[in-house]
Amino acid sequence: MEQRTFEDPVLKQRLRFRRTTDVDGGPVLHVETWGDPGGGVTPHLHPDLEARFEVLEGRPSFLEGRKWRTASPGETVVVPAGARHAYRNDSDAPVHMVCRVRPPSTLQEFLEDTVALSRAGKINRLGLPRGLGGLLAGAILAERYRDMVILGFPPMPPPFVQRILFPGLARVGERRGYRAGQFAQTV
Repeated sequence: MEQRTFEDPVLKQRLRFRRTTDVDGGPVLHVETWGDPGGGVTPHLHPDLEARFEVLEGRPSFLEGRKWRTASPGETVVVPAGARHAYRNDSDAPVHMVCRVRPPSTLQEFLEDTVALSRAGKINRLGLPRGLGGLLAGAILAERYRDMVILGFPPMPPPFVQRILFPGLARVGERRGYRAGQFAQTV
């Protein structure tokens, strides 16, 4: 069975997903990623997910805490649950890596929604919303996946402001027809 590839023109990456189980029988999400020069994701954290990035080709840079480090093919970068992280491709050559995520949670759905918002021009290179439609769709995204990912770091706006503003903005976005999991059809 051929796997679907999701192309994100703003974050300059392509993603392919596969699910397996680990030796203990727990679920694992494999996110195969090809990053173009200048591509990557902004700082964020996953409270309950561990991510292991195995570099296959190229030399991506990873943010671990407050320091960036470059990894080479054959290296694995482990991001523990709750750790601030990001990655980018500062080189002039593509990057290819596989990230194994335990537990998978809703990461695949979140990434698919992010790609849809990117393709619709609703987010910029920093992952910030563009225009009112982007703000409303972004609020829906933040609300839907708030237990799985904390966007931006430090989070902007701060978490207590997000808890006050985003639910109302998400309701307005839903009244306009935006739906998490359906952004490819609704934005």
